Amino acid sequence: MLTRLRSKLVLICLVCLWALTGLSGCSSMPRDGDRPSPKAVSWPKPGEAYNSNQDEDDRYYVRRAVDRQELSVDELEDELDDELEEEELTIADPLEGFNRVMFQFNDKLYSWILRPALKGYRAVIPEIIRRGVKNFFINLSTPIRLANCLLQGKGKAAEAEFARFLANTTIGVLGFGNPAKDYPELNPESEDTGQTLGRWGIGEGFYLVLPVLGPSSLRDSVGLIGDFYLNPLSYVTPSRDQWALKGYRDFNRLSFHIGDYEALKEASFDPYLAMRNGYIQLRRSRIKK
Repeated sequence: MLTRLRSKLVLICLVCLWALTGLSGCSSMPRDGDRPSPKAVSWPKPGEAYNSNQDEDDRYYVRRAVDRQELSVDELEDELDDELEEEELTIADPLEGFNRVMFQFNDKLYSWILRPALKGYRAVIPEIIRRGVKNFFINLSTPIRLANCLLQGKGKAAEAEFARFLANTTIGVLGFGNPAKDYPELNPESEDTGQTLGRWGIGEGFYLVLPVLGPSSLRDSVGLIGDFYLNPLSYVTPSRDQWALKGYRDFNRLSFHIGDYEALKEASFDPYLAMRNGYIQLRRSRIKK
């Protein structure tokens, strides 16, 4: 009896010590005011990525409750419920070890090679030329979006895609101009094969980080095959010219997004989790539209 009472007292002391440590600011979790805002990243909009360890999550919520004592109980519960809903935006990640290696590979590829090259390219090539090139490739990829609009039964969106293609190809001179941008009805949401598979009820499968291409899922990786065959660039011969054009297309597009990835890294404790959560949230939101 005495031994059991002593064990209970020890347990109570440990709980009190843990609570006092967390509330006194000695916790290893940073204060809420020190957390970088996820709004610092415009695309993809990352969810707040926390350590998946449940104890760390609990300590964060305790810290948040103390720092926001001005909130009523109902307001605090609503806020925590919203954050818990964000945490539910998860995906199976059985290949996390491999994915993290690929993430680091892509990170070094961008930081050491692509970013310096992009900054030089942007400094030398005027924006009007880079934007014209971007418009050209977007216009050329119309078959991908048009076919997937039809496969999803989005008739009006398919009509808008076709009308935009005609306007930009003719008035916009082969798509280098984008006169259709001034007409919202000619700018439907972008569609791809991965989104079509999602609309058909096919699950995401598991998370993947592809070398060079970046975040994906099993479903979206399969969707890339459909996009490949719908893309007119895929029929350019010889194949080295095809891949050179695709590489330049992506390189030119990235010149408009220098700083986005850096902002994501600065706004998250674990950039890998931030990228994964942001990608999944973005893809799911697009499928719902």
